[in-house]
Parts: sequence; structure tokens; C-alpha cells
Amino acid sequence: MPGELWFYHLERTTLADALPELLEKTLDKGWRALVRAGSPDRLKELDQHLWTCRDDSFLAHGRADAPDPERQPVLLSLQEDNLNQAQILFTLDGIAPENPDAFERCCVMFDASDEDAVAASRALWKQAKADGRSLAYWQQSIEGRWEKKA
Repeated sequence: MPGELWFYHLERTTLADALPELLEKTLDKGWRALVRAGSPDRLKELDQHLWTCRDDSFLAHGRADAPDPERQPVLLSLQEDNLNQAQILFTLDGIAPENPDAFERCCVMFDASDEDAVAASRALWKQAKADGRSLAYWQQSIEGRWEKKA
């Protein structure tokens, strides 16, 4: 069965605010996550942010280019190599999943203000729908909560 493809349209919060919440839900489900960033700068930014995103806790994670990536519950990478045996892939910065069937779910996160990422996500949705893939589209409400729209 092909992996699910979920689209997260960031309209009211930043990626830095939305991603930790989704990663926490992933870990609560007992899953591991692979987060694929589009640049070394984005990877560094995420790495630093996940340690400090909450006042009372941190989000345990590691980088694919550091020792023992297979031990990480959340792995940050520039590649899609599933070194930590993640069930879920998060792609950022307009990146499309290369092999969505290698994961139970792939989440494509894109910022409404990034026209290229929006266009890439629309094209990916159209192709995935034509391929008969299971799809979901999540949009933020005025309060910033995720609502399933399709």
C-alpha cells in the first residue's frame, strides 16, 4: 500500500512554530521522524531551534551527519536516506518526497508566502492524486489550529 501524503499549508505560523508541535505528535504516536531540509543553513537553524523551542523541555533529535543517526527519534537531514527507520517524513523548503512509499506518511510543509513552494506543492498534489495516492490537505484556522480541508 502506498504511503500517505499529507500537505501542511503554513499561513498563520512559521515553520519554527508548527514543526515542533507536529514532531511531538509523531513521537506521542510512537513513531520516528525524518525531517528533510532544503539547505545546510535551514538544517542548522532547525537543529538549534528544536533544543530551545519550549521553555520547559526540548525535542530530542540529531543530525544525519553526526554520530549514531540510527538512534535518533527525530533525524534532521539534507537527504531522504531513512537512517533512523522513521515512519514519517517531513519535507521542507519546496522539496518533494523522492520515495514516499518508504514511509507510512510523508508530510509536505510549505509556507503560503513562498510562491515556488506553493506551486511545487500544487503540482505534487495533482500528480499524487493522478497516481491514486491517499492525500490530506491541512490548513491553519484563524486560531492557528490545523484543520483538514481535503
